[in-house]
Amino acid sequence: MMHAAEMKDWLEAQYERLNRRRYVHPDPLECLYGYDHPEDREIVALIAASLAYGQVRQILKSVFDLLGRLGASPCDYLMSETSERIYRDMSGFVHRFARDCHVTALLAGIQKVLSEHGSLHQCFTKCMSKEDATVFPALCRFAGALQNDCAYGSPGHLLACPEKGSACKRMNLFLRWMVREDRVDPGGWFEIPAAKLIVPLDTHMFPLCRSLGLTLRNQANMKTAIEITQAFRQWVPEDPVKYDFTLSRFGIRKELSQAAMQYFS
Repeated sequence: MMHAAEMKDWLEAQYERLNRRRYVHPDPLECLYGYDHPEDREIVALIAASLAYGQVRQILKSVFDLLGRLGASPCDYLMSETSERIYRDMSGFVHRFARDCHVTALLAGIQKVLSEHGSLHQCFTKCMSKEDATVFPALCRFAGALQNDCAYGSPGHLLACPEKGSACKRMNLFLRWMVREDRVDPGGWFEIPAAKLIVPLDTHMFPLCRSLGLTLRNQANMKTAIEITQAFRQWVPEDPVKYDFTLSRFGIRKELSQAAMQYFS
């Protein structure tokens, strides 16, 4: 096991090496790169993150399928279409447990937020408080704002409920994409402090962080995600999610995982 100073040096070296767009594919993050306007990118990011479960190649196929139905500007589409038209356009969509009714309800919730707040960014900003140590309280309020009484049902599992204690990996991934800006994360939400982000804890990050000694917990829940985030804050207090993309490469890309095992034992 590396000492703290050695680990910080190693993390920085891996960040410089791997935090580049050529290492993104396959990752739902790549779905955001075709959208220059933040009002479109935030919608694409929420859709991509909501569908980010299962095999990554199927995730990409499903996200691009859904985005193709929304046209060149998802924001313009949602601001101009009725829920009936959205449901017709989503007809036949399937991604594992998600069906056309689930994505219609999610899109209807986004549509409601756009109508009431102007953008997802403005809504989330209003959900934040300066006293909040992390984005967790705002996540709870934001998820509530996205809930919508839709004739076609609810978004179900597509929209996380932070209050239930899960790690909310997909919502935290969405925030990482929109708040951070570097060679990989495109950003666009400049009013949310990166210092308050929470690590998107998934099946790749959880065992890796345990191996690095960043947590001793046995469950990948919100408490564990916050504990791991606190561990990263000792090195980068202003950006504790900085190494998330880099470390997740070791689980996603097989050519990297074997070479890294010496550091995770």
